[in-house]
Amino acid sequence: MEKKQTQKKIAVVNDLSGYGRCSLTVALPVISALGLQCCPLPTAILSNHTGYPDFFFDDYTDRMPEYIARWKSLGFEFDGILTGFLGSAAQIDIVERFIRDFRRPLSENSSLCAPEDKASRRTVVIIDPVMGDHGRVYSTLTPELCIRMKELAALADVLTPNITEACILTDTPYQAHFSRTELCRLLERLASVCSGRIVVTGADAGTFLYNIVWDPADGIPLFLRKKRVAAERSGTGDLFSSIVAANAVKGAPLADAVRAAADFVRLCLVETERLRTPAADGAAFEPLLKLLMRA
Repeated sequence: MEKKQTQKKIAVVNDLSGYGRCSLTVALPVISALGLQCCPLPTAILSNHTGYPDFFFDDYTDRMPEYIARWKSLGFEFDGILTGFLGSAAQIDIVERFIRDFRRPLSENSSLCAPEDKASRRTVVIIDPVMGDHGRVYSTLTPELCIRMKELAALADVLTPNITEACILTDTPYQAHFSRTELCRLLERLASVCSGRIVVTGADAGTFLYNIVWDPADGIPLFLRKKRVAAERSGTGDLFSSIVAANAVKGAPLADAVRAAADFVRLCLVETERLRTPAADGAAFEPLLKLLMRA
């Protein structure tokens, strides 16, 4: 009898930048190190990310439907779907259809399954609504795309906005510092956009940063605090979301997944400073991948 395949798979919808440690060049090694198969669905191909003064860019929007069609015709299935940067409203449409077509629901016989079997039958959708940071919307995003991102966020089982993106999704005026009471109100507004679990990242707390976990099952925000260690770099959000996604698909409690992601990003920033890596080159995570393999 053929042995049932048990390795979990995550489809990752993001761009591929050949140089500069971000997007798929981060997700592929990180998710693989955590023991899952990473299946890229590229939205664009770049020679290097746009933080460099010059770059080649190939929009993949027109190719995505045919790419997805082959996956569908071959009957491929995924235990998780992680979405990152999307460059147009057309890509939002494509990704929404992709989620609806490939999101595996609980089996009709799920009441007869053990709890761990039930979890394995559900495709976990993790939406990282990449739109901006530090109160600024990325220059490539249009107002229409920001509005459409709310529709995509509504499909998430786990939504991972930073503070800027949380403000955009809820039409909340951005401010550099929110009190804990204000952050709780922001989470309540996000809960009206997404009925799933929510992780708001990078809330300023002086020498510390908060990651806030919200589970609608209990409705009590969990504030996880980490001390700042170095300047932020491109790709750290991709590191964070990849680790959260992989652990969520593996069935780990969301708070544990967030702690693991924050700890790893912190170690990477320290290592990057030690190596004196140029700022545009992102976070030097490669020397530390062995730590994820033990997780």
